[in-house]
Amino acid sequence: MNMKVNLAGVELNNPVMTASGTFGSGEEYSELVDLNRLGAVVTKGVANIPWAGNPTPRIAETYGGMINAIGLQNPGMDVFIQRDIPFLKKYDTKIIVNVCGKTTEDYIEVVERLSDEPVDMLEINISCPNVKEGGIAFGQDPKAVEAITREVKKYAKQPVIMKLSPNVTDITVMAKAAEAGGADVLSMINTLTGMKIDVNRRTFAVANKTGGLSGPAIKPVAVRMVYQAACAVKIPIIGMGGIMTAEDALEFILAGATAVSVGTANFVNPYATTEIIAGIEDYMIKYQIEDIRELIGAVR
Repeated sequence: MNMKVNLAGVELNNPVMTASGTFGSGEEYSELVDLNRLGAVVTKGVANIPWAGNPTPRIAETYGGMINAIGLQNPGMDVFIQRDIPFLKKYDTKIIVNVCGKTTEDYIEVVERLSDEPVDMLEINISCPNVKEGGIAFGQDPKAVEAITREVKKYAKQPVIMKLSPNVTDITVMAKAAEAGGADVLSMINTLTGMKIDVNRRTFAVANKTGGLSGPAIKPVAVRMVYQAACAVKIPIIGMGGIMTAEDALEFILAGATAVSVGTANFVNPYATTEIIAGIEDYMIKYQIEDIRELIGAVR
């Protein structure tokens, strides 16, 4: 039974990875999860300098999920290179670094620094507000998506994954823009913008007022968007958004995702990733599927 999948020339032992921001940089979960079992570890977002993130409170539970407005808090590139990469290199898993920035120059600085580091792929988070464009996120403007993808590709030594925002009218326009800019892989979806109000305190549940909605509530939207993008582009897709079980992961794969990322589930069940891998294996045995690739995009 073959569980291996290929993302732009990078072979993963299985299609299950972590979603950025939900698994630290791997070490935080390593006492509970055998990182060798994962197809890849996707790190928390890394910027060129340390980011403090947003004011607290930054997380609120919602029906079927959660809202977060962490603000991409991270210790910066220097700490990440010295501490986190050496730790992850101890394991037989691929290392995918999530890159964030406020301007195109910020992204390029991180990508250049990582070009000589032993990491396998770069995931570019273009849902950060673009400071130079009046606060609109890169990922909400197809011209900006294509332009930043093109710029990042000039400097990247590793394959580039563009992480798409779902907060758009037509996801296929953004997917095609990233592909036109030279993206090697797409990952989708990032969180949906949401809001929760504390009726007893009569104030916003998170200090930022709005935050990113994740968890099971967004899965039907995510599956639909992955399917639409898979029909629109030729590059591989990493599907994510509310995956809690093997069945959830298989929905994304059948819709056209080559691999999947598990995010919010890690907070509820630290063993979610390895349980999902085992569940996919059980499914393949049950239906006598010899190669996971037979399932990718099988629903059309």
